[in-house]
Amino acid sequence: MAKLSIVKVKLDREVNCYVVSDARSKEAVVIDPGMPAEKIAEQASGLTIKYILATHGHPGHVGGKDDLKSIAGGETGIHSADAKQFLRSADRYLIDGDELDFGEFKVEVLHTPGHTPGSVCFVIANHAFVGDTILAGGIGRQMPETDLRRQMISIQTKLLRLAPATALYPGHGPATSLEREWAQNPIFGGARARA
Repeated sequence: MAKLSIVKVKLDREVNCYVVSDARSKEAVVIDPGMPAEKIAEQASGLTIKYILATHGHPGHVGGKDDLKSIAGGETGIHSADAKQFLRSADRYLIDGDELDFGEFKVEVLHTPGHTPGSVCFVIANHAFVGDTILAGGIGRQMPETDLRRQMISIQTKLLRLAPATALYPGHGPATSLEREWAQNPIFGGARARA
């Protein structure tokens, strides 16, 4: 049976980066490559980085992608809407429904606009890497480009369709689960009443 390893790397600006690897093949995906890239490379030592992916284009979540690529290799990816908005380049522009293989696993891309126009979440098995779309007990802080209504629609139409036991790995703060957020996160108050 394939075994997934998830290592959280705490970066500048309190950003969570994740090194997700297939224990057997040692192929890995890096999610939210902030700075310093060397700290991420250290955690990924001994792994083959296949993809370096950003949940959105804010500097704290993507600032180290080019440095990490030059140190460790891997194909970079970001949603085209954020690439345009934040003038970021990538090897691959992600769209909703993309599937990226690494080892015996797949990364499924969910476009969840709201925090930024190109915010995405990455689902690997029963784990969702949600950037700033949702945090434990709240959502990512609102920026000038944040569209709160779209963010709530994304959460309701994309994240709430996942299994309740899905583990959530946000861009800041502790990991949580969809079940826990559904029960305790104040943003779900209205959604629960309508469900």
